[in-house]
Amino acid sequence: MAKQDELVFGIHAVSALMKRAPERFIELWLLKGREDERLLPIINLARKYGVSMQQMHRKALDDKSEGEQHQGVIARVKAGKVFTEDDLQDIVESTLARNEQPFLLILDGVTDPHNLGACLRNADAAGVQAIIVPKDNAARITATVRKVAVGAAETIPLVQVTNLARSMKALQNLGIWIIGTAGEATQSLYDCKLNGPMALVMGAEGKGMRRLTRETCDDLVKLPMAGEVSSLNVSVASGICLFEIVRQRLTN
Repeated sequence: MAKQDELVFGIHAVSALMKRAPERFIELWLLKGREDERLLPIINLARKYGVSMQQMHRKALDDKSEGEQHQGVIARVKAGKVFTEDDLQDIVESTLARNEQPFLLILDGVTDPHNLGACLRNADAAGVQAIIVPKDNAARITATVRKVAVGAAETIPLVQVTNLARSMKALQNLGIWIIGTAGEATQSLYDCKLNGPMALVMGAEGKGMRRLTRETCDDLVKLPMAGEVSSLNVSVASGICLFEIVRQRLTN
């Protein structure tokens, strides 16, 4: 496989990308003998766009997906666009031009692809316009991320920035309030006003945000924890926080 090509597997991930960017598809590998109602729409789209299809035994598909659940379909596609700082400014400015409030998610040091995929899914459901990650020490869009995101990897731009703190300051200059989550915060998530132009920062599970990231935030909040567990998985915590922002926006 060429370096500029990527693998996408899973029914939702392949279907979402096929609908959004069929020109990126090079070939499609399908589980031999499977043409049920879940795969048929993908097969029909592939025929419509002239995508080459090949049937394979399960072992061959398992080898290509390196043990990840592929649901009987794997696609080889051309690499997608990498979003940068310039794209982030365009996203924010176009949001403001539509008289909408910017709503962004920043992930600092989240390296697990399953967590990134789940965060993408949360962000899509909550109406987030982009996820921002540092260029180094962060998960990237991979086949596993796409599979976990069940299509959200095609709808939410993942913006890679060289200097996270600098990019956060640029967002603040555009009028975006940045809220960070930290266990040592004195203010609860539910006591904070969260209904304006907003960027939510989530740190890696266990480590949390890096010092400079934390210091650049406008405010820090924490989730009230009643039990013995000291922290939640970052994707779970991001879902809770994102939808508290959604709730406040809908009720104010």
